[in-house]
Amino acid sequence: MSKEDSRIAVLMGTKDGAAFIDEQLRSLVAQSHPLIDLWISDDGSVDGTTAIIEAWKPRWSKGRMTLLEGPRQGFAANFRSMILDRRIEADCYAFCDQDDIWEPDRLETAVRWMQGLDARTPLMFCSRTATMTEAGSLVGHSPLFRRPPSFRNALVQSIAGGNTILLNAAARDLLATACARTEFVSHDWWAYLIVTAAGGVVRYDPRPLVRYRQHPANLVGANVSWQARVSRLGRLFRGEFAGWTDLNLDGLAVNRNLLTPDAAACLDVFTSGRQGSLFHRLAGLRKSGVYRQTFAGTLGLYLAFILGRI
Repeated sequence: MSKEDSRIAVLMGTKDGAAFIDEQLRSLVAQSHPLIDLWISDDGSVDGTTAIIEAWKPRWSKGRMTLLEGPRQGFAANFRSMILDRRIEADCYAFCDQDDIWEPDRLETAVRWMQGLDARTPLMFCSRTATMTEAGSLVGHSPLFRRPPSFRNALVQSIAGGNTILLNAAARDLLATACARTEFVSHDWWAYLIVTAAGGVVRYDPRPLVRYRQHPANLVGANVSWQARVSRLGRLFRGEFAGWTDLNLDGLAVNRNLLTPDAAACLDVFTSGRQGSLFHRLAGLRKSGVYRQTFAGTLGLYLAFILGRI
């Protein structure tokens, strides 16, 4: 199938997004890729979001536009409900937030990369993001990651913003199988973990293909300033990442049959290395081969292991 014939299902989660959703929808309809079905799961908006969506339906010219009722259990559960919804069928699947702006070739770029690979292999595309203020002024970019995406990185770091991810059908099927067995911290981190754990291929594009809107209502902020990085470091040493890691490891455990032998072996060493004496923890961390994308991040990882905070 050519990239022009590939049907993409865009999975958008909404909750009180009336202030910005129209601008996001305009960027979706302006995508250079021609075939896009838009599935929107609204998680209980009370500000007119659904009225804006309904007004857009007759203007959506790229395919099907469907409004769903979300589970009203938070953003992670909302995206999980769409991942599991078998009514949503396409060649590729993209996650979408309600208040960003996509560059016109955001989808086309991802599909073009997938065309050169085996469609039976789980494939995941993601990219860097540009950051804008609430008013839309560009103010920076997310960190530029240079080390290769892998399961050993995914165990301790999420590099892919959900708003930049495109999955092929094999990756979506894999993710749905895993999601049916467990909940997760966030859909983007979980997708990165599962695709790499199962031997899939992840492409991180250094070009920012999404403009991410930063404002007080964001559930997950962009890591673009020193203040943001210090805040994340604080979470690390308060043990919040340890709790997230616990959930990820529990999810991987119930999906062990999906893992490659190499990923399963790495998981066992990493899990064992979180327990016991300081020497045992450091030895386990080193043996597992896990890493973060930057040297400073990896140093922080080792320090967190020493302190038992991850």
